[in-house]
Amino acid sequence: MRAITDSATMLRRQVKHIWRHPTLIVTFAAVPVVFLLLFVYVLGGTMGAGIGAGRAAYVGYLTPGIMITTIAGAAQGTAISVATDMTEGIIARFKTMAIARVSVLTGHVLGAMVQTFLAIAMVTVVALLIGFRPSASVPGWLGVVGVLAMFTFAITWLSVALALVTRNVATASNLPMPLMLLPFLGSGFVPTESMPAGLRWFAEHQPATPVIETLRALLAGRPAGAGFLEAAGWSAGIALVSYLWARRLYNR
Repeated sequence: MRAITDSATMLRRQVKHIWRHPTLIVTFAAVPVVFLLLFVYVLGGTMGAGIGAGRAAYVGYLTPGIMITTIAGAAQGTAISVATDMTEGIIARFKTMAIARVSVLTGHVLGAMVQTFLAIAMVTVVALLIGFRPSASVPGWLGVVGVLAMFTFAITWLSVALALVTRNVATASNLPMPLMLLPFLGSGFVPTESMPAGLRWFAEHQPATPVIETLRALLAGRPAGAGFLEAAGWSAGIALVSYLWARRLYNR
């Protein structure tokens, strides 16, 4: 029970940071928005033709991948936040207090999820403004939120672990950067069928692709299918391994 109470206190601390520095959310959304506009207005005609549709339809195809790009970009901010706490001494002070040790990391994770969802909302608004027209029902939208939440939870714990394994903020800011490539090396921007054999195998067997395909189906008003189970499996696996890794590093 104390762990829940202390985690809520740490979450309030993170929310206050978000309130004091709202430009961070804009920063997390800026790169995905640039990608969205670049791929739609510069490459959208060609890319849309490649999937057998036009520029307008490509916006709908692209948006799920941009959402995952937003999650990956926000992970960098989470790593920086955790590394900053570790290097400035506040964590050492927390360890001397009568609080649940895991609550410090849990507060970071929950606060980062709030920040990430605000950034995703901004990106989604931009997508709607340039022609994204989802067909999802209310249950479909709830499914979209659920899929985004479980993948964000997993990637956030991973970014926390990566921050704890480093010795300075600069290194922590760089380690999550490869996560930004996952939507590009998956089905985020083009169908995996168009890729060379080796790359296609990787694209079809990495965590971002089933998440993107599940979001794409739900936003289009289609059943999620088996892709949801694969997405859930990847998210649960990443979250569990990352949590255990982060807890071990923190306690050490």
